[in-house]
Amino acid sequence: MSDTATTVEVKILDKEYLVACPEAQRQALMEAAGHLDRKMREIRSSGKVFGTERIAVMAALNITHELLHHDSLSDASSRILEAMSDKLDEALSPAE
Repeated sequence: MSDTATTVEVKILDKEYLVACPEAQRQALMEAAGHLDRKMREIRSSGKVFGTERIAVMAALNITHELLHHDSLSDASSRILEAMSDKLDEALSPAE
């Protein structure tokens, strides 16, 4: 696979954008653009936020919140698994 950047056209909220990205990342870019488009459409359809720029900022805030929440859940899960592993090690270690 080549890391040569190509120009990819994405459509977000009925507007087309040209984005340079490595060919190997093209599919990921398309998926990200689709996700952003869906989030922006949800916000626009709520009727509470007006203007493309405001809709974009709200979408960015929502996506960032989801990402941070997911990361904190991952951290919490890691801590729980580590504690369980420690307890298993203690339980399975030979008694001294």
